[in-house]
Formats: sequence, structure tokens, C-alpha cells
Amino acid sequence: MEPRARAGKNVGKQNFGAPELAQLLYGHGDVRNPLPDTVRVLDEIVTDFIQGVSFEATRAAHHAGRQKVKFEDFEFAMRRNPRFMGKIQEVFEKKKEIEAARKMISIDDQLMKDTNKEEKKMEKREAQAEARGAKKRAREEELDEGDDDLDVDADVGTAVKKR
Repeated sequence: MEPRARAGKNVGKQNFGAPELAQLLYGHGDVRNPLPDTVRVLDEIVTDFIQGVSFEATRAAHHAGRQKVKFEDFEFAMRRNPRFMGKIQEVFEKKKEIEAARKMISIDDQLMKDTNKEEKKMEKREAQAEARGAKKRAREEELDEGDDDLDVDADVGTAVKKR
């Protein structure tokens, strides 16, 4: 179905928010608060443009035998306008860079989590070893005190014999 045939469906409706379109106009040199008719006309222009490009991309995907539209289909639809083509490629390159950066951040986060887990395990092992050592020393002290008692008893027994 041609984009013009579907255009009647959106007549009288705004597809984009008025504040965003007003900011777009202001960013390109218009007044801060543009006329409502100007915003409405810009909305119609942008809607027609997006519908046209999407229609061409869909047609290219259908011709290739696919139901889903891919990036290459939009490249094909924009092939006649180098400015649009360059902008689209730039946006997708930035998207790839952002995804790569996010992946690196997630890898770094995972490494930090793994390192923290290992540190906690080591601290736990050290605490357990320290506890075992303390128990062992306590047992040794008990045995040493018992030996002292035996020595005292032996001394007492020898002292009695001397009398």
C-alpha cells in the first residue's frame, strides 16, 4: 500500500509531541514558542517522511524475500540522498560503540564481583584458620597446665618423701 494511501489515517492527529517539535524548531532557528500551525505542519512533514522511508525499506525487504526489515533495507531506501545515508550510518556506528562500551562495563563489573567473591572467600578461610589455631592453642595451654599440675603433684610427692 502506498504511503499516500495510508496518509489519510493520520489526518488531524499529531504523531509527535508538540514540545519536542517546538524544541526541534527552536534548535534550527525558530522562536522559542512557535505557532501551533507551524508545529502541526512539521508533524505532518516528519510523519510523511518516516512513512515514505519505512515503505521503501519494507518494499526492499519484501523484494529480498524477508518479512523483517533490516538496516540494509533502510540504507537501500536512502541510497539516493547521501546526507541522510551518512547520518543513518553515523547513528548506527554510535550505537555499536555504545553497545561495545556497555559490554566492557558489564565485563568489568563482573570481574569486580568475582574479585570481591574471591576476597570474601579468602577472608572466610583466614578467619576459619585463625579460629582453628586459637582452639589448638587453647588445647595446648590446657595440656600445659595439666603438665604443670603433674609437676606440682610430683614436687609435693617428693617433698613428702623428704620429710
